[in-house]
Order: sequence, then structure tokens, then C-alpha cells
Amino acid sequence: MSLEDDLASIKKDYPFNLWRKLCNKRMPQYSEGNCHEAETILNDLTYGLMLLGLGAAESAKVGLFEVAVKAFNRLNEETDRFLIETVERVELFRLFDRIAAAVGLDTKKYGGGQGIASEWRAW
Repeated sequence: MSLEDDLASIKKDYPFNLWRKLCNKRMPQYSEGNCHEAETILNDLTYGLMLLGLGAAESAKVGLFEVAVKAFNRLNEETDRFLIETVERVELFRLFDRIAAAVGLDTKKYGGGQGIASEWRAW
């Protein structure tokens, strides 16, 4: 399987369509705008990683993760920290680690062994 195929497979597991449905159940933090922004953050990450390729320096790959996690920090702050709670945190950790593994990063090297998002997350 190619990197592009791996990342496309991961995108199928994005939780944002479920989040959008929750907005209809009086959870305004899952507005279309917030869900779109969250999805864009991960799409930008995966696109950037595809452009770098598997052979890129680890520091370059990690730099893209830092940008993405910090973007989620900002988005979560904009929703008064209601966007990313326990369930969402677990979903995002899994996604970030799956993406990291797909590009050859050892996720246990980051965040004290808790995964790459733990390096910068405020959620």
C-alpha cells in the first residue's frame, strides 16, 4: 500500500461527520464551521506529509504535526474548550498516531510515550 493509500484509508475514519450530527442535538461546538476547520487541519497535515514523502527528515514530518496540534489547540480555545473533550481527545490521539505511523514515525518517542499529539496539545 502506498502512503497516499494509507492516508486515504485513515481519512475514512475521521469523526467529523459524527460531530456534525451531534450539532443537531444541541451541541453547537460541533457546528459545520468548526467541523470543517477540524477536518481541514488534518487534511492539511496529511497533504503536507504526502508532499514530504516517506524519505523526508523526521524533524520535517514532526514540524507538520506540531502545526496541526497547535491549530487544534486554537480551535478548541475558540469554543471555550468544549470542542475537544474526552471522547474527541481519544479520537484525535488515535488519528494523529495512525498518521504518524503511516509516515514512519515511532509514536512512542513522543509525549513521554503517550503519542505525538501529546507533545503540544492543550486538550
